[in-house]
Amino acid sequence: MPKMYSSEVNDKLKEPKPQNIKEVPRYLKNVFKNTGERLFYIARLVWEAKPSLLFLMGIMTLYNGIMPIIGTLITAHLLGQIVLSFTQEVNLIVPLMWQFGYSFINSLVNSLNNSITKISGEIVTNHVKVKIMNKAKTIDLASFDMPDFYERLENANREAGTRPVNIMDSTFNLISKIISMCSYFVVLSTILVKLGWTAYPFFIGYVALSIISAAVSFYFRRQNFLYVRVRSKERRQLTYYSDLMVNKDMVKEIRLFGLSDLLIGRYQDTFRQYFKGIKKIIWKEGGWNIFLALCSALLNGILFFMIATNVSQVADYSVYTGALNSISATLSALIATGATIYEGSLFIDNMILFMNEESHILNRSKEARLPKRHCGHTIELKDVCFAYPGSQKNVLNHINLTLNAGDTAVLVGLNGAGKTTLIKLLTRLYDPTEGQILLDGVDIRLYDTEALYKMYGIIFQDFGKYAMNVEENIRFGDISKTYMKDEIEKAAVQANADQFIEQLKDGYKTPLMRYFEKNGTELSIGQWQKLSVARAFYSDSDILILDEPTASLDPMAEQEIFNQFDTLRKDKTTLFVSHRLSSATTANKIIVLKDGTISEMGDHASLMTKKGDYYQLFSTQAKRYQQS
Repeated sequence: MPKMYSSEVNDKLKEPKPQNIKEVPRYLKNVFKNTGERLFYIARLVWEAKPSLLFLMGIMTLYNGIMPIIGTLITAHLLGQIVLSFTQEVNLIVPLMWQFGYSFINSLVNSLNNSITKISGEIVTNHVKVKIMNKAKTIDLASFDMPDFYERLENANREAGTRPVNIMDSTFNLISKIISMCSYFVVLSTILVKLGWTAYPFFIGYVALSIISAAVSFYFRRQNFLYVRVRSKERRQLTYYSDLMVNKDMVKEIRLFGLSDLLIGRYQDTFRQYFKGIKKIIWKEGGWNIFLALCSALLNGILFFMIATNVSQVADYSVYTGALNSISATLSALIATGATIYEGSLFIDNMILFMNEESHILNRSKEARLPKRHCGHTIELKDVCFAYPGSQKNVLNHINLTLNAGDTAVLVGLNGAGKTTLIKLLTRLYDPTEGQILLDGVDIRLYDTEALYKMYGIIFQDFGKYAMNVEENIRFGDISKTYMKDEIEKAAVQANADQFIEQLKDGYKTPLMRYFEKNGTELSIGQWQKLSVARAFYSDSDILILDEPTASLDPMAEQEIFNQFDTLRKDKTTLFVSHRLSSATTANKIIVLKDGTISEMGDHASLMTKKGDYYQLFSTQAKRYQQS
């Protein structure tokens, strides 16, 4: 697929309308070219999923294109024989058998065609979904913070279910209709010769009217697509408000605060604004279609009259009027199908844009280094700055920091100081905007990313809660390990999670959450946090990073966890974030972040003596605890 689908696609969609008749050919050329490229992309997706599907679709296309004209001729022959039987003896068994055979085969093949379409839909949908998931795992985390990227991701995921198969099916349907129409034109040409030159203007007008109808339909499909794209904000709002109303984590607060009517009202207001534009497009298209339908009916009537006055056989009249009706119906179907394909191909750009999203962090070269394992490590930040994509303001400014092997460092500071962002930089979920992060003297961008990630044992404050059993939730700390039940249970004991796990109905095999299992167990936030800590203990990590690991635990449980951390972090470089500054007293290095910079650094005693930012934070918190 050409790289046009990276940054150029939007420009192509904004192709200016032709200003004069001379620009129309160029405009149409671009429309057909771009649509053709999109269809080629979809065909490639189907081929990747299962090559035989394209072959079967091709066979069905030929069949569906040829059979209608055969059916018309068989019906006309039967009708002629029936009329003839009124005046003479005629054997109707043979034409009736032909009619029966045609109907039987047609029903059989149509059923087969429906089955193939459904099977194709399942296979291709699965292939596309897997393709999107595989792409998503390579995308930089920073991209997920960008609204335009996230919209592309949502659109791609939404369109993946039906668009590719529907467009492919519609394309083959279009081809079969073209074959049918060509066959009907061959039949109709014989009567046009009989009718003479007087019929040609009406027939040409009939065809021209169909072309105009197609142009109108394509125009409004494009208008619909562009409107949907422009009003993507409203569409996201509609999804957001409706999801809030059915989100089990939000429903308590919504009920207690009486927000239901407000959210429903906002949904309806947003829909009214969104629907206003869509309705206008629909009414305009409807007006044009009514006008064109009246003109088409008038020309059709004239041609029917001319045929009726120029044929003497009922069978001939049946063939010719049937051909004319079929051409009319096929042209209408061609217009609708072509417009559907065009509109669908525009929406498929959402997927193509996403699939061409470039990654920087996860692009590993063959020359990437492998970090040393199971030894002490030194981490150094040199003049590190960072701003989130799309933002001009730095979250971190000129950070200089060294963590030596065996260091236990604590990051402290007010909310929004940049603590979690710094951790994401250290683990290379983001890359610095400026500066370097060195691991053992080597820029972390030079290491194999996958190997680098395995070095970290990490607990984020927004830790993962997986709708799987307890055992799997712990094992996710290091899925490369050979399954050993004893190690899983040991990690649970170290995290002080074993007590509540043993009380569960099925112990370590207990399914958690009720996404898939109606009898799934719902844990408290504190219990979930203990499982996340168990994951860190289970991981075979060299560097331990903890972002508020005990935020949801009571003081007694917190102390037990920290006692276990003393064992876990032995000979390891450890960095943790904590709002409970009592936990910082045992660290040999306390780093105070303020407004994205390091305002102070040292151990507890030296910083308390200094009476700076850390002193203020610690004293305020201690006073609050004393009062409580």
